[in-house]
Amino acid sequence: MQQSNPEAGPGPTVRQIPVVVLAGFLGSGKTTLLNHLLHHSGGSRIGALVNDFGAIEIDAMAVAGALGDSTVSLGNGCLCCAVDAGELDLYLDRLTRPAAGVDVVVIEASGLAEPQELVRMVLASENPRVVYGGLVEVVDAAEFDATRARHPEIDRHLALADLVVVNKADRADGGERVLGLVRSLVDRAAVVPASYGRIDPEFLFDCRPSEERVGQLSFDDLHTHEEDEAADGHGGHLHSGYDTLSFSCDTPLDPRRLMRFLDSRPEGLYRVKGYVDFGAHDARNRYAVHAVGRFLRFYPEPWPAGEPRRTQLVLIGAGVDVPALDKELQACAADGPHTADEHAMWGVLRYVPQPDEPDEPDEPDEPDEPDEPDGPEARQASGAPGLDASDPREPGSAALDPEDLDFDTPDPDEPDL
Repeated sequence: MQQSNPEAGPGPTVRQIPVVVLAGFLGSGKTTLLNHLLHHSGGSRIGALVNDFGAIEIDAMAVAGALGDSTVSLGNGCLCCAVDAGELDLYLDRLTRPAAGVDVVVIEASGLAEPQELVRMVLASENPRVVYGGLVEVVDAAEFDATRARHPEIDRHLALADLVVVNKADRADGGERVLGLVRSLVDRAAVVPASYGRIDPEFLFDCRPSEERVGQLSFDDLHTHEEDEAADGHGGHLHSGYDTLSFSCDTPLDPRRLMRFLDSRPEGLYRVKGYVDFGAHDARNRYAVHAVGRFLRFYPEPWPAGEPRRTQLVLIGAGVDVPALDKELQACAADGPHTADEHAMWGVLRYVPQPDEPDEPDEPDEPDEPDEPDGPEARQASGAPGLDASDPREPGSAALDPEDLDFDTPDPDEPDL
C-alpha cells in the first residue's frame, strides 16, 4: 500500500483506486492527452477531477461529454491552493465510490498548479479507497526551452514525475535534443514522446511509483516544499505571477472585431481558450478558440443540445491590464441583429484546420499561409461556412501571421484546451 499512513490502511475487502496527478505548464496538452485516454482506455473506466485556473471551466467542458457523471470540476483557482487535503477527499470519495465503477482517477491540474502540492494532498488522503498512482508531467517540446528559462522550477517538477510525456515532439525543432534534455532531468521516470497527446493508456496505469519512491516524496521533496510554503505562503507558486480574465457574453461576437483584438493582443497575454458564438455568421456551430504564444486555432463544432448560445473565454497572462482586456472584448460584441456575412468570417476561417489536419482542439499547430484561400468545400467539410475563393479579403479581417504576434512568454501549447 502506498498511503502516507499505512497503519490506517483499508481492510482486505476494500478496493484501492490509483489517483494519478496530470500536470504541465499552460497549453502543454493535458486536456488533449486526457481526452485521448478517455477514448482509448481499453475498457478501463477513468474518473477525472479537472481544475481550471479561470472562473469559467473550459477544460471541464471539453471532457464532460466523455466522462458523464465520472467527473468533478473545480474552477477559479489552482487546486493546490483552493482546497486542503480534507476537501480533496470529498471529491475523491465521489469518484472512487464503488457505484462509480472507476478503475483510475486522473487529477488534471491547472497549467499553473504546483504538482508537488497535489501529490502531497493525495498522499495525505484518509480515504481508504485512494492510493497515489503517480505524477504524469506533460511537456511542450516546441516551447520547452522558453518555458524552462522563465520558470526554472519546471526542473523540480520533472524530478518528481513518474512519467513524462514530451508532447509535440514531432513538430519541434531539435525534438531529439529536447528529449535528451528531459531525460537528463528526470529521476527514474519514463520519458515518452507524443503527438497530440497520443500515448498508450498502459503508460498511465503502469506509472505507479514504488514504495521507496513514495517514501522519498513524503520525507524529502514534499517535506522541504512544505517548509518553504510555511515561510512565504503560496507566493512562490507559478500562478502568483499571472492574472486571469473570465469573459462571458450572451451577445454574438463580431468576427472582424474579435480578429482585430487577437491581432493586437498585448505582450504577456499568454493563453486564450474557450468558445465563441458568432451568431448568424454560423448559426449551427460554436467555435472553440485556442491561442498559446504564437499559435492560434478555431474549431467549429455543433452547439450542444440545450446549451445557451454564449461566448465564454478565459485569458491568462502576466503583467496585463485585465480591465482593459475586458473592455476590448466587450467591444467585440455585435451591434445588433444581423444577417450572415461570409466575408466577415474570413479571418476566423483561415485558422480552422484543414480536413486532413488532426482534429485536436488542445494542440494548435502553426498554420500554413496559403497564397490562395481555400475553396468552400474544404471549409464546409469542417462544419464552417464556405467562402468563395475569388472573394477579396475584407478590411480589418486579415488573418494572424504567427510570426507577427509578439508575446513576452515562454510560449507553450493547448489548445489545453
